[in-house]
Amino acid sequence: MHRPDMNEVVGRDDMLLLTLDTLRYDVAVELAEAGRLPNLMAHLPSSGWEKRHAPGNFTYASHQAIFAGFLPTPATPGPHPRLFAARFAGSETTADGTFVFDEPDLVTALAARGYHTVCIGGVGFFNKQGALGNVLPGLFAESHWESGFSVASPTSFEEQVARAEKVVSELPARQRVFLFLNASALHQPNWFYLPGATRAAGDSRATHAAALEYIDRHVGRLFDAMRSRRRCFAIVCSDHGTAYGDDGFTGHRLGHESVWTVPYGHFFLDPLECSA
Repeated sequence: MHRPDMNEVVGRDDMLLLTLDTLRYDVAVELAEAGRLPNLMAHLPSSGWEKRHAPGNFTYASHQAIFAGFLPTPATPGPHPRLFAARFAGSETTADGTFVFDEPDLVTALAARGYHTVCIGGVGFFNKQGALGNVLPGLFAESHWESGFSVASPTSFEEQVARAEKVVSELPARQRVFLFLNASALHQPNWFYLPGATRAAGDSRATHAAALEYIDRHVGRLFDAMRSRRRCFAIVCSDHGTAYGDDGFTGHRLGHESVWTVPYGHFFLDPLECSA
């Protein structure tokens, strides 16, 4: 996947980080190849999802790493130069084109360079309902979470997108924005996205796939909002996968291939009209 010079991107373009919480690589590829993700595939490279290894095996660990500059790593022998990196001696993945910062995390670094930073939370680590649920949202200048964004809401992603549309529309035209959205729809419970599935039967790869199709139906609105003011650099990836009985394993926060292997993509969203 082409790696842009992030020193040119930062300060010029708006930025979007969309994490599709718990999305499995195999399910993402299967749906893409079957033509069931038209809106995502319209923007990803022709090669489709890139196979990568997650920096953590559950949401909190993975997002702490991502915000520190450790995006999912290409699943081929490296080293692999990173898009973003905190400055530290001996880094073997900092290269020309890497945006290097002295701040402790990317969110703070972008804020220091004039970006308005926005978090639209999804799973419980972003719910702001206790000390732990405030750690990740607390990195951002503006953060949003409500029960309609949660794993229990069958309309979570469309409600998150609606909030993103509102936030972006209210920003001054010249204000650069870094918007992070953690999509909770794929996380269990997701049985309600598949017609005919029941709570008693529970979640499965099939309901997980149905949740991804649900996200794809609404993601175009998010992309349009983010390119409504100027060009936007977008990263779409999973933070970790999840197991549905694979080798006897269920869930995540465990060391199984279904958890460690994730889909990744980055691309530019060209502006809908002239840049501000």
